[in-house]
Amino acid sequence: MRMRRKKHLEERLAECGDYIIYMDREDRNYQIRDTENIIDYETVFGNRNPVQLEIGCGKGQFACEIARRNPDINYLAVEKSSNVIVDAAEKAISENIPNLRFLRGGAEYLESYIPAGTVGMIYLNFSCPFPKKSYAAHRLTHRNFLAIYEKLLASSGEIHQKTDNRAFFEFSLEEFSRNGWTLKNISLDLHSSDFDGNIVTEYEQRFSQAGFPIYRLEAFKQPKA
Repeated sequence: MRMRRKKHLEERLAECGDYIIYMDREDRNYQIRDTENIIDYETVFGNRNPVQLEIGCGKGQFACEIARRNPDINYLAVEKSSNVIVDAAEKAISENIPNLRFLRGGAEYLESYIPAGTVGMIYLNFSCPFPKKSYAAHRLTHRNFLAIYEKLLASSGEIHQKTDNRAFFEFSLEEFSRNGWTLKNISLDLHSSDFDGNIVTEYEQRFSQAGFPIYRLEAFKQPKA
């Protein structure tokens, strides 16, 4: 079911000011790469601190909490829906979190906005599993997206994924493995493990309380010889 458009959405988005960066293209062709929109981190954040990225931030619970815990790291949180990202940006502004900004748009456009080789960590928290096989290319761990992430990540960068969907998790394991990624810290029931420092998202809390196990992995590329 499509979410009903929020009242006064455009006004609320405008009030978020430079907390939201819009990844819009008039031609809507994400395969066209250019450099005119590449983000200057020092201009956006006012410093040269390391950068991490969350793709699919929802209402910002994870992004706000991890940014608050790590004030010396800058965070960019990506969300496609204006209806959703406005809540996340307003939360960050109300909590006065200076090291967090939001990108409104799809992950397929990231190469035209994020400087290559600059992201230390990518978080994929409860991405849409797109259960139909014909929609597999839309999954955020599909090889097409993994190729984008590889370009954005620094040499020591990692991807951390969490999901409640076992089929999607198995698909992710296969895609990472087949495309040259090394996996570690795989958990089939995160909340019953001894993993320390987990930040619970709004979806995670709901699924866990309903009795669903939470699956988690970490993936990285071995440095080229």
